[in-house]
Amino acid sequence: MTGTPDNQGGDGGTAWRRIADALAASIEQGEYEPGDTLPAAIVLAEQYGVHRHTVRQAFRHLAEQGLVTVARGRGTQVSSRRVPYPLGRRVSMRANLGRIGMIGSSRMLSAEVVAGDPEICEALALEPGTPLWRSEGLSLADGTPMGTGTHWLAVARFPGFDKVYRDAEASITAAFKAYGILDYVRRSTRLRARLATEREAALLRIEPGAAVMVSLAVDALPDLTPIHIVNSVFAGERMEMVVEPFGD
Repeated sequence: MTGTPDNQGGDGGTAWRRIADALAASIEQGEYEPGDTLPAAIVLAEQYGVHRHTVRQAFRHLAEQGLVTVARGRGTQVSSRRVPYPLGRRVSMRANLGRIGMIGSSRMLSAEVVAGDPEICEALALEPGTPLWRSEGLSLADGTPMGTGTHWLAVARFPGFDKVYRDAEASITAAFKAYGILDYVRRSTRLRARLATEREAALLRIEPGAAVMVSLAVDALPDLTPIHIVNSVFAGERMEMVVEPFGD
């Protein structure tokens, strides 16, 4: 490394920001495409005449902005564009993706009958312990995993749901149509952020401990009778939630 650490940046605080801004501009201008790996910290440290820890701070800042992902063994890679996911009166992953020219698909991971816990049953207006389907699915956009979902539905209302859900290629909307439910609405959505578990990271192809957005949603018939709860976990680096209170 030439010079003393951070000698071209005034101090470490301004140096990392200058590097981050320069890299962000290069990404915005298309010099680095999604999936490209940025130069290693030691290379940029030499280029800017700073300590490699200063470059790593710049990388962390870019990661916080969602512009890059930092993965051990893979370096610092430019993130794919975040997919906007509208949250309105009606929510459909495939419809949302179709509006922006992406192909949505889903895969069923599991399905079993369980005794509903009190909180889930209360949200579905059912007695505690009511038999529920607990089904898991994986949602993809152009083949890239975007989120996983755990679904709860009453067995009495949806007999044979495991087969119907599989035949519907893990589309809740298509599965509902098989039961004569042609329209349904989003009654509520609660959002929070946390870190991915190892299993979630493996399914979503992200690093364990990466940020994920968790959505707990209740779907209902048009008369607001609750019929479905889904707990979704979205890759934070790939999704952004857009609240549309008056949208369909």
